Amino acid sequence: MSDPAPRPMKFPYTLSAQLAQFPFQHYFKNQWVYRYYFIALGLSIPLFYKISKLANSPGNVAKWAEAKRKEHAEHH
Repeated sequence: MSDPAPRPMKFPYTLSAQLAQFPFQHYFKNQWVYRYYFIALGLSIPLFYKISKLANSPGNVAKWAEAKRKEHAEHH
């Protein structure tokens, strides 16, 4: 019969064992980098979405294609 509460390995050799024993909660609670990373990620996603929508708008795509066509014509 197996032990109901298995002990952690003395040295976790496998990647899954290392991830299972890593103290994520301690780092999220005591390191400012992790907290602000997720805050910054949440704030920057709408900004990047807006920039992407503007860059890929039909008017901008046509303008870019025309500029590339002129540049290609100059070289040939």
